[in-house]
Amino acid sequence: MVYPYPSAPDQAVMPKSRYELFTIFSALFPVFALIALGYFLRVRRFPGDAFWPLAERITYFIFFPALVFSNLYRAPLAELSLWSMVLTLAGATVLVGLLTVILRRPLGMGGPAFTSVFQGAVRFNTFVGIAAAAALLGESGLTFAAIAMATLIPLVNVLCVFVLLRHSSDEHSGMQKVLVALAKNPLILACVVGILFNALAIPLPSFGLATIDALGRASLPIGLLAVGAGLQFRAITSSKKDLAIASVLKLMVLPLVTAALGMWLGLSGDALFIAVLFTALPTAPSAYILARQLGGDTTLMASIITIQTALAAVTLPIVLSFLLNG
Repeated sequence: MVYPYPSAPDQAVMPKSRYELFTIFSALFPVFALIALGYFLRVRRFPGDAFWPLAERITYFIFFPALVFSNLYRAPLAELSLWSMVLTLAGATVLVGLLTVILRRPLGMGGPAFTSVFQGAVRFNTFVGIAAAAALLGESGLTFAAIAMATLIPLVNVLCVFVLLRHSSDEHSGMQKVLVALAKNPLILACVVGILFNALAIPLPSFGLATIDALGRASLPIGLLAVGAGLQFRAITSSKKDLAIASVLKLMVLPLVTAALGMWLGLSGDALFIAVLFTALPTAPSAYILARQLGGDTTLMASIITIQTALAAVTLPIVLSFLLNG
């Protein structure tokens, strides 16, 4: 099984009965330390500006899908409360998405700004999520993280594309092109193939799994460094109101709705913990790419990504402890 740090099997597994603030903070510290290191290296131009886009690309298309497939392939899916977790994640995301739509007119957001706030309210950073899940809960965390991604990646992408096509300033007719891109998304494909191989009990040779595991092991440190390298603090010139709205909705409201809905649906333990974790994550750098492609407010989107990633170092352990302790 793949862990982000050498000591994870012995030291990073959360106690099952209590989710204490210090324990969560200690487990998450290496995650955000790597993000900070990535930002520092990029500012110092080491190993060079051309390195970071390539590192993110190989992580996104090779290393990360290998990690997702490996964990879904081994997961005891028949023993897990899959539907409760799926309904919790999907339901909370749709509810907060609707709330964002309702708030648009009262808060006076223009179309392009609204699309960036919407993405900031529902998108999540998969690199941070799976690294945090592994650091906090080890093998169980990785399994439930893969299920969370299989649920949220298609849903969030479809919602964000629809909102951008409906509310962006530019007229675009690329819906079919975007949907084709979603069908080719390497993380979605890894989820589908991993679940399929698991359900059909398709055997894989040990050397094949070992190779996939080795590829997946590279995803977490490189992915987190790339997240840090993508932060743009000097570019934060957007409306403080829009930044605050997106950050409160994403880092506080969405995990609160997820916890309430999950408990109502009978979700508990590690499954509930990972569901709340993934909805409390900062938004993803891919939101900027989508905003640029479909006419969103790219300056605001870059500001939201940077601010939320910085804030999440504080809000994530507090929200997880507050909502799930005891």
